[in-house]
Amino acid sequence: MRTIRVGIIGSGSIARFHAEAYKRLPYVEIAAISDVVPGRAKQFAEAQGLTEAAAFDSHEELLKLPLDAVSICTPNVAHYRTTIDSLRAGKHVLLEKPMSVTLAEAVDMVKERKAAGTVLSIGFQPRYDPNMKLLCEIVRSGRLGDIYYVEVGGGRRRGMPGGTFIRKELAGAGVLADLGCYSLDLALNALGHPRPVTVSAYASNLFGRNPKYHPEADKFEVEDFGVAMVRFENGLVLQFKISWAMHMDTLGPAMFLGTEAGLKVTPYGAGPWSGAWDGRIGAMTLFHDEFGRHTQTEIPIIEHQTDLFFEKVRDFAEAVRDGKPAPIPGEQILIQQAIIDGVLRSAKAGREVEIDAGIWEV
Repeated sequence: MRTIRVGIIGSGSIARFHAEAYKRLPYVEIAAISDVVPGRAKQFAEAQGLTEAAAFDSHEELLKLPLDAVSICTPNVAHYRTTIDSLRAGKHVLLEKPMSVTLAEAVDMVKERKAAGTVLSIGFQPRYDPNMKLLCEIVRSGRLGDIYYVEVGGGRRRGMPGGTFIRKELAGAGVLADLGCYSLDLALNALGHPRPVTVSAYASNLFGRNPKYHPEADKFEVEDFGVAMVRFENGLVLQFKISWAMHMDTLGPAMFLGTEAGLKVTPYGAGPWSGAWDGRIGAMTLFHDEFGRHTQTEIPIIEHQTDLFFEKVRDFAEAVRDGKPAPIPGEQILIQQAIIDGVLRSAKAGREVEIDAGIWEV
């Protein structure tokens, strides 16, 4: 079994999950860590027991090593440069979500990946939930008929982060990028990644900018709420809504409406954090007609203890080892980046905006 040499770029909290997952794979060697904060990479390596791993203060130095792949675990603003440099260095890349700060950056990443011929996989571990896989199976089976309307999203009653998450120059967007990307991926992956053509949206930060609700209100620059209506090439319409803070317990379940049946999907758990999708599904109900009668069928949920994060990292490592395609290719995530960009542009302009069809030709 060939040994894969991996580097981890960025040594914050998310990097710890990557390191722990890689250490469980006997064919993976974590050969290097980098972080722009001097000394932090070395501290991380020592804390993780990676005594043989090289530690660097820049990703450029790390990329000079003979590595097969890298995990990019930096703040959002650094995703672009580290990914482009890694692909140009011939490394396979597992990039944490969101893919990028801007749509233009995502387009460049896809272009560079194609030129490099390497793997670029984006870190959406909810796809590995067996119930999420079941959701995709139901939607793609044709059981719903022609799907014409989808509603997806979620909200926390109070769940606003701070630090780099609320600075526009560092995060690019707020709740849209932090939680919204998961909700969009739930819908888009199940639907087979249709291409959007227009977006009409509203976004605000009425809670984040209020010191009554956030201790860093004077530094809060991104949106804490967003809602949009998205139209796709195939005629499908999607309503997307997401919130970090609101005076409500939930923004409701996801739903897929088709000409033959409808599917309602609720998130797992209860409490103030449960309204935002975290990769777990609490219940699914199929609404349909049988023998001329309104009928509801509860879809049995799979009780599981799956480590979604480990599954994500293992799938990437196996793709690198076996020469397989990216498990979650950047080309798919480019679609949700286009939607998020459209939401931000539409909210700022106060009108519907178009998605540039030229981005699909990269």
